[in-house]
Amino acid sequence: MKPITRIIPLVAASALALTACSGGDGDAGSDASASGGTQKLTFIQGVAGDEFYVTMQCGIEAEAEKVGAEVNTQGPAKFDPTLQKPIVDSVVASGPDAILIAPTDVSAMQAPLKAAADQDIQVVLVDTTVDDPSFAASQISSDNEGGGAAAFTAIQDANPDGGKILVMSTDPGISTVDARVKGFETAAAEDSTFEYLGVQYSHNDTATAAQLITAALAKDPDIVGVFATNTFSAAGTATGVRQADKQDQVTVVGFDAGPDQVGQLKDGTVQALIAQDPYQIGVDGVDQAMAALTGGEVTPTIQTGFHIITAENVDGEGAEYLYKSSC
Repeated sequence: MKPITRIIPLVAASALALTACSGGDGDAGSDASASGGTQKLTFIQGVAGDEFYVTMQCGIEAEAEKVGAEVNTQGPAKFDPTLQKPIVDSVVASGPDAILIAPTDVSAMQAPLKAAADQDIQVVLVDTTVDDPSFAASQISSDNEGGGAAAFTAIQDANPDGGKILVMSTDPGISTVDARVKGFETAAAEDSTFEYLGVQYSHNDTATAAQLITAALAKDPDIVGVFATNTFSAAGTATGVRQADKQDQVTVVGFDAGPDQVGQLKDGTVQALIAQDPYQIGVDGVDQAMAALTGGEVTPTIQTGFHIITAENVDGEGAEYLYKSSC
């Protein structure tokens, strides 16, 4: 298994360019806020305690302080619309000026968020989206398809002779991971030396992901690569590969860069991480909400970049893109 090196400069440069473009909206939002009073914003996470959303919260809180807004943060214990919807309903009843939210399902969260917008609450979708986001002031997310394609390239670089590969995901119907899977599958289809074994769904549970990858390796012991589409999928995949003693054979590329994933990268169980820029998503989310509230210029869609983290750059240039456990 060769080390992963080729795609790092290209993807990182592209991601920085995309982030720089979206970051330009920050000044517009800040200027817009100067003309209004204190605005009350609520950030509803996809799941409480997840380092991705903690890092986003850090960006939201920092930018809110900068523009003079108040922020209340809430989130469900699991990435589950049945847990997130009651939070949304409660927040809407409290009447904030704007809601920044990562919807946990494209269909189930459609009506609750549309209802919020119908009550003149500005809704900004951060990270994930819904089937029809036309009610939202703005949508801000990573280039998820591009990240999925980059994950395949990382596996391809490490396994130039090809082989069997699969995806470990969460659940269908989550916009971001669906896009990552699509990007991976599209890229994989262009290289006939790889045999794609499809997607397995862990239901966002680390133990389930570990069980699934253990079973997959028992059935196909010659698997050479696994793309895990989020933090929990990556953690479980890495555990399963390690338990099967296949870490020298299987290239694991994980999406997201929380402390557990960084530890697995450093111990060699994971070969690459695709880090999003949740802090910038949070900053842009506040700026777009403030622009919508104060009559500023709103950017309907913002796409931030991603960064490839490997053992070679994790303690150097990649360190600034690692996710936070607290602000």
